[in-house]
Amino acid sequence: MEEIIIVGAGPCGLSAALELQKLGLDPLIIEKSCIAHSISLYPTYMQFFSTPELLEIGGIPFTTPNEKPSRLEALNYYRNAALRSNIRVQSYHTVTSVRKQPDGGFELALTDRFGQESTARARYVIVATGYFDHPNMLGIPGEQSAKVTHYYREAHPYSCTKVAVIGGNNSAIDAAMDLLRVGADVTVVYRGDAYSPNIKPWVLPIFESMVSKGRIRMLFRSQVIRIEERTITVVRNGEEQQLDNDFVLALTGFRPDRTMLTEAGAQLDDERRAPLYDPETMETTVPGLYIAGVAASGNNANEVFIETGRLHGGLIARHIAASRASAESNV
Repeated sequence: MEEIIIVGAGPCGLSAALELQKLGLDPLIIEKSCIAHSISLYPTYMQFFSTPELLEIGGIPFTTPNEKPSRLEALNYYRNAALRSNIRVQSYHTVTSVRKQPDGGFELALTDRFGQESTARARYVIVATGYFDHPNMLGIPGEQSAKVTHYYREAHPYSCTKVAVIGGNNSAIDAAMDLLRVGADVTVVYRGDAYSPNIKPWVLPIFESMVSKGRIRMLFRSQVIRIEERTITVVRNGEEQQLDNDFVLALTGFRPDRTMLTEAGAQLDDERRAPLYDPETMETTVPGLYIAGVAASGNNANEVFIETGRLHGGLIARHIAASRASAESNV
């Protein structure tokens, strides 16, 4: 039986492991993919908004000659932080459920990438899962076709094709600008009335200029209602129009999955659908079950970022250490 299991080897899960190590504990991380899996899915040449010191975990310096680190630099940093700290990571194992046991501990059901099932037990569990595996689906005909993706990696494959970008936040705007540079015919379909206030201020004027010059087609108050092999159908101001199309980037955001927490007995806030937890300890309504990172957010996954979620590990580590000391003193 493990003392502590952390579900998820992203920056916030790794941060929790490092903070626990400082207190003499040796947690096991169970990760369904690779270390920092969500970051590996980011656009290939993406740069973070945050400066490197705001992404640091465990007091390990994040060194880079750049003002803002790149995706590749972040992957190297988090991977090396795990390897050099000898954090135990059981990768490519998916935790399918967490169940509270009569003895106060937890039993976790696991499935590896070959479908082999197993179980693990722990006294404490920290859920540090992300949200990148759960895109907000459009729920329209054709969404499952091969020409549609909810993940944007890089522009080159779309050169000289007709691409529809669905969405109006930073990911959509950045993708549209990249696509323009490789010679794609770009249409941005956005249900909002105007540009999102969240768009990076140094990007918006350039994007607006490309729209005004006719190099990017921007459709406000619009919605894709159907995706066909060579076209998409868009409703704009109550009228349908069909546009020639080769590829669709549905960059509509992502959402956290609460199933594991609710099945474990954790209660959610009715309005925000966020787990109820003690902000000083990150413990949920289930004793011994903690959350870290975006797992603590509501329906809006952008409530928690790496720079804030990385701090959850210290709160959790101190509370677990205090709980263990209290239990030992009562023996």
